[in-house]
Amino acid sequence: MDRTAPELYQPTLTWWGHTWRLLAMLAFTGLILVGSVPVEWREQRWLFGVDVAVGVGSFVLVHFRRRWPVQVALTIGLVGMFSSLSAAPGILATFSLATRRRWREILPVGAVTMMALAASTLIIPSTDDSPFWINALFGILFLAVIIGWGMYVGSRRELVAALHHRAERAEAEQGLRALQARSTERARIAREMHDVLAHRISQISMRAGALAFRDDLDADSLRAGAAEVQQQANAALMDLRGVLGVLRDTETGELLDRPQPTFSDVSALLAEARDHGARVDLDDADLAPAEMPGNLGRTLYRIIQEGITNVGKHAPGATLSVRLAGSPDAGVTVELRNPLGFGPTRTPGAALGLLGLAERVQLRGGRLGHRIEGREFVVEGWLPWTA
Repeated sequence: MDRTAPELYQPTLTWWGHTWRLLAMLAFTGLILVGSVPVEWREQRWLFGVDVAVGVGSFVLVHFRRRWPVQVALTIGLVGMFSSLSAAPGILATFSLATRRRWREILPVGAVTMMALAASTLIIPSTDDSPFWINALFGILFLAVIIGWGMYVGSRRELVAALHHRAERAEAEQGLRALQARSTERARIAREMHDVLAHRISQISMRAGALAFRDDLDADSLRAGAAEVQQQANAALMDLRGVLGVLRDTETGELLDRPQPTFSDVSALLAEARDHGARVDLDDADLAPAEMPGNLGRTLYRIIQEGITNVGKHAPGATLSVRLAGSPDAGVTVELRNPLGFGPTRTPGAALGLLGLAERVQLRGGRLGHRIEGREFVVEGWLPWTA
């Protein structure tokens, strides 16, 4: 069975990822400094110099463990027989190699590392008087733990990547199913329009043609015929409304064929509002609209649209301040502020606009709330970049 390439599920290392790994290696190396290194300094100065040089080189080389995993782990494992300071980089290189979960890479590197560990107990002087076989057995067990732990971490990474890929594929398949269902429904509506309206319009055409052809009808007969044509036209109109009703969004009433707004449409929304006398200040300097997903831009558009509507209802003439800030990593924060009105609104409303927006934002994985702060009405929320 084909396995997923490790490069596809290994997480990208951030600056913090590099930092804590370096600190862990330095801490482990500090324990070694109080062990064999002082003995080397007293008894074999040349070996001390080799140990330090090889150890520093191993710290640099381990940085390239993902680019050349086998070569780096093998090299550090071999030089480990002359350098106790390369132990920490060797552990990290072997662990990283084990996360790839490829036995043809792990077995040779593990064998070479075990032989190097055994040889190091004979080459590097130490204050430990334990028998050779005990030190070798301890090194082998420690190496097995590192490899097993690395394989577990790699297996978990691969599982998470597979689940993420499966979720993306399920979402894509759901989108295809929705598109297919929409196409099927449109075909059904087209057939229904043809069957229903063709019959109605044909009747209208026949009766109107009869009225135009007859020249012997009196005024009462003409009025009766015209009334019948009107009745048929009204019936056709009702049928047309019934058919087109399913093409509209059940929440907004907008035609589904109409392109849904995105963040790029906010400027047009503000221009239209200002043409009708609204005062809106928008601060979105921290955002990158070109990189913004369509769903996120559509939600922000609806929030700003609702804010303009509320100001027009409850505080006519007041200035609405809109501030948007965020990034792909941190998400987007949105804040709307406007002064409170001086009296009850004359425009009737169901007070469901902000409630519906909060539900929409919550479904996108964000949050939205409103409050009164002094003499200002504030709407504040946060949305993930993938909303």
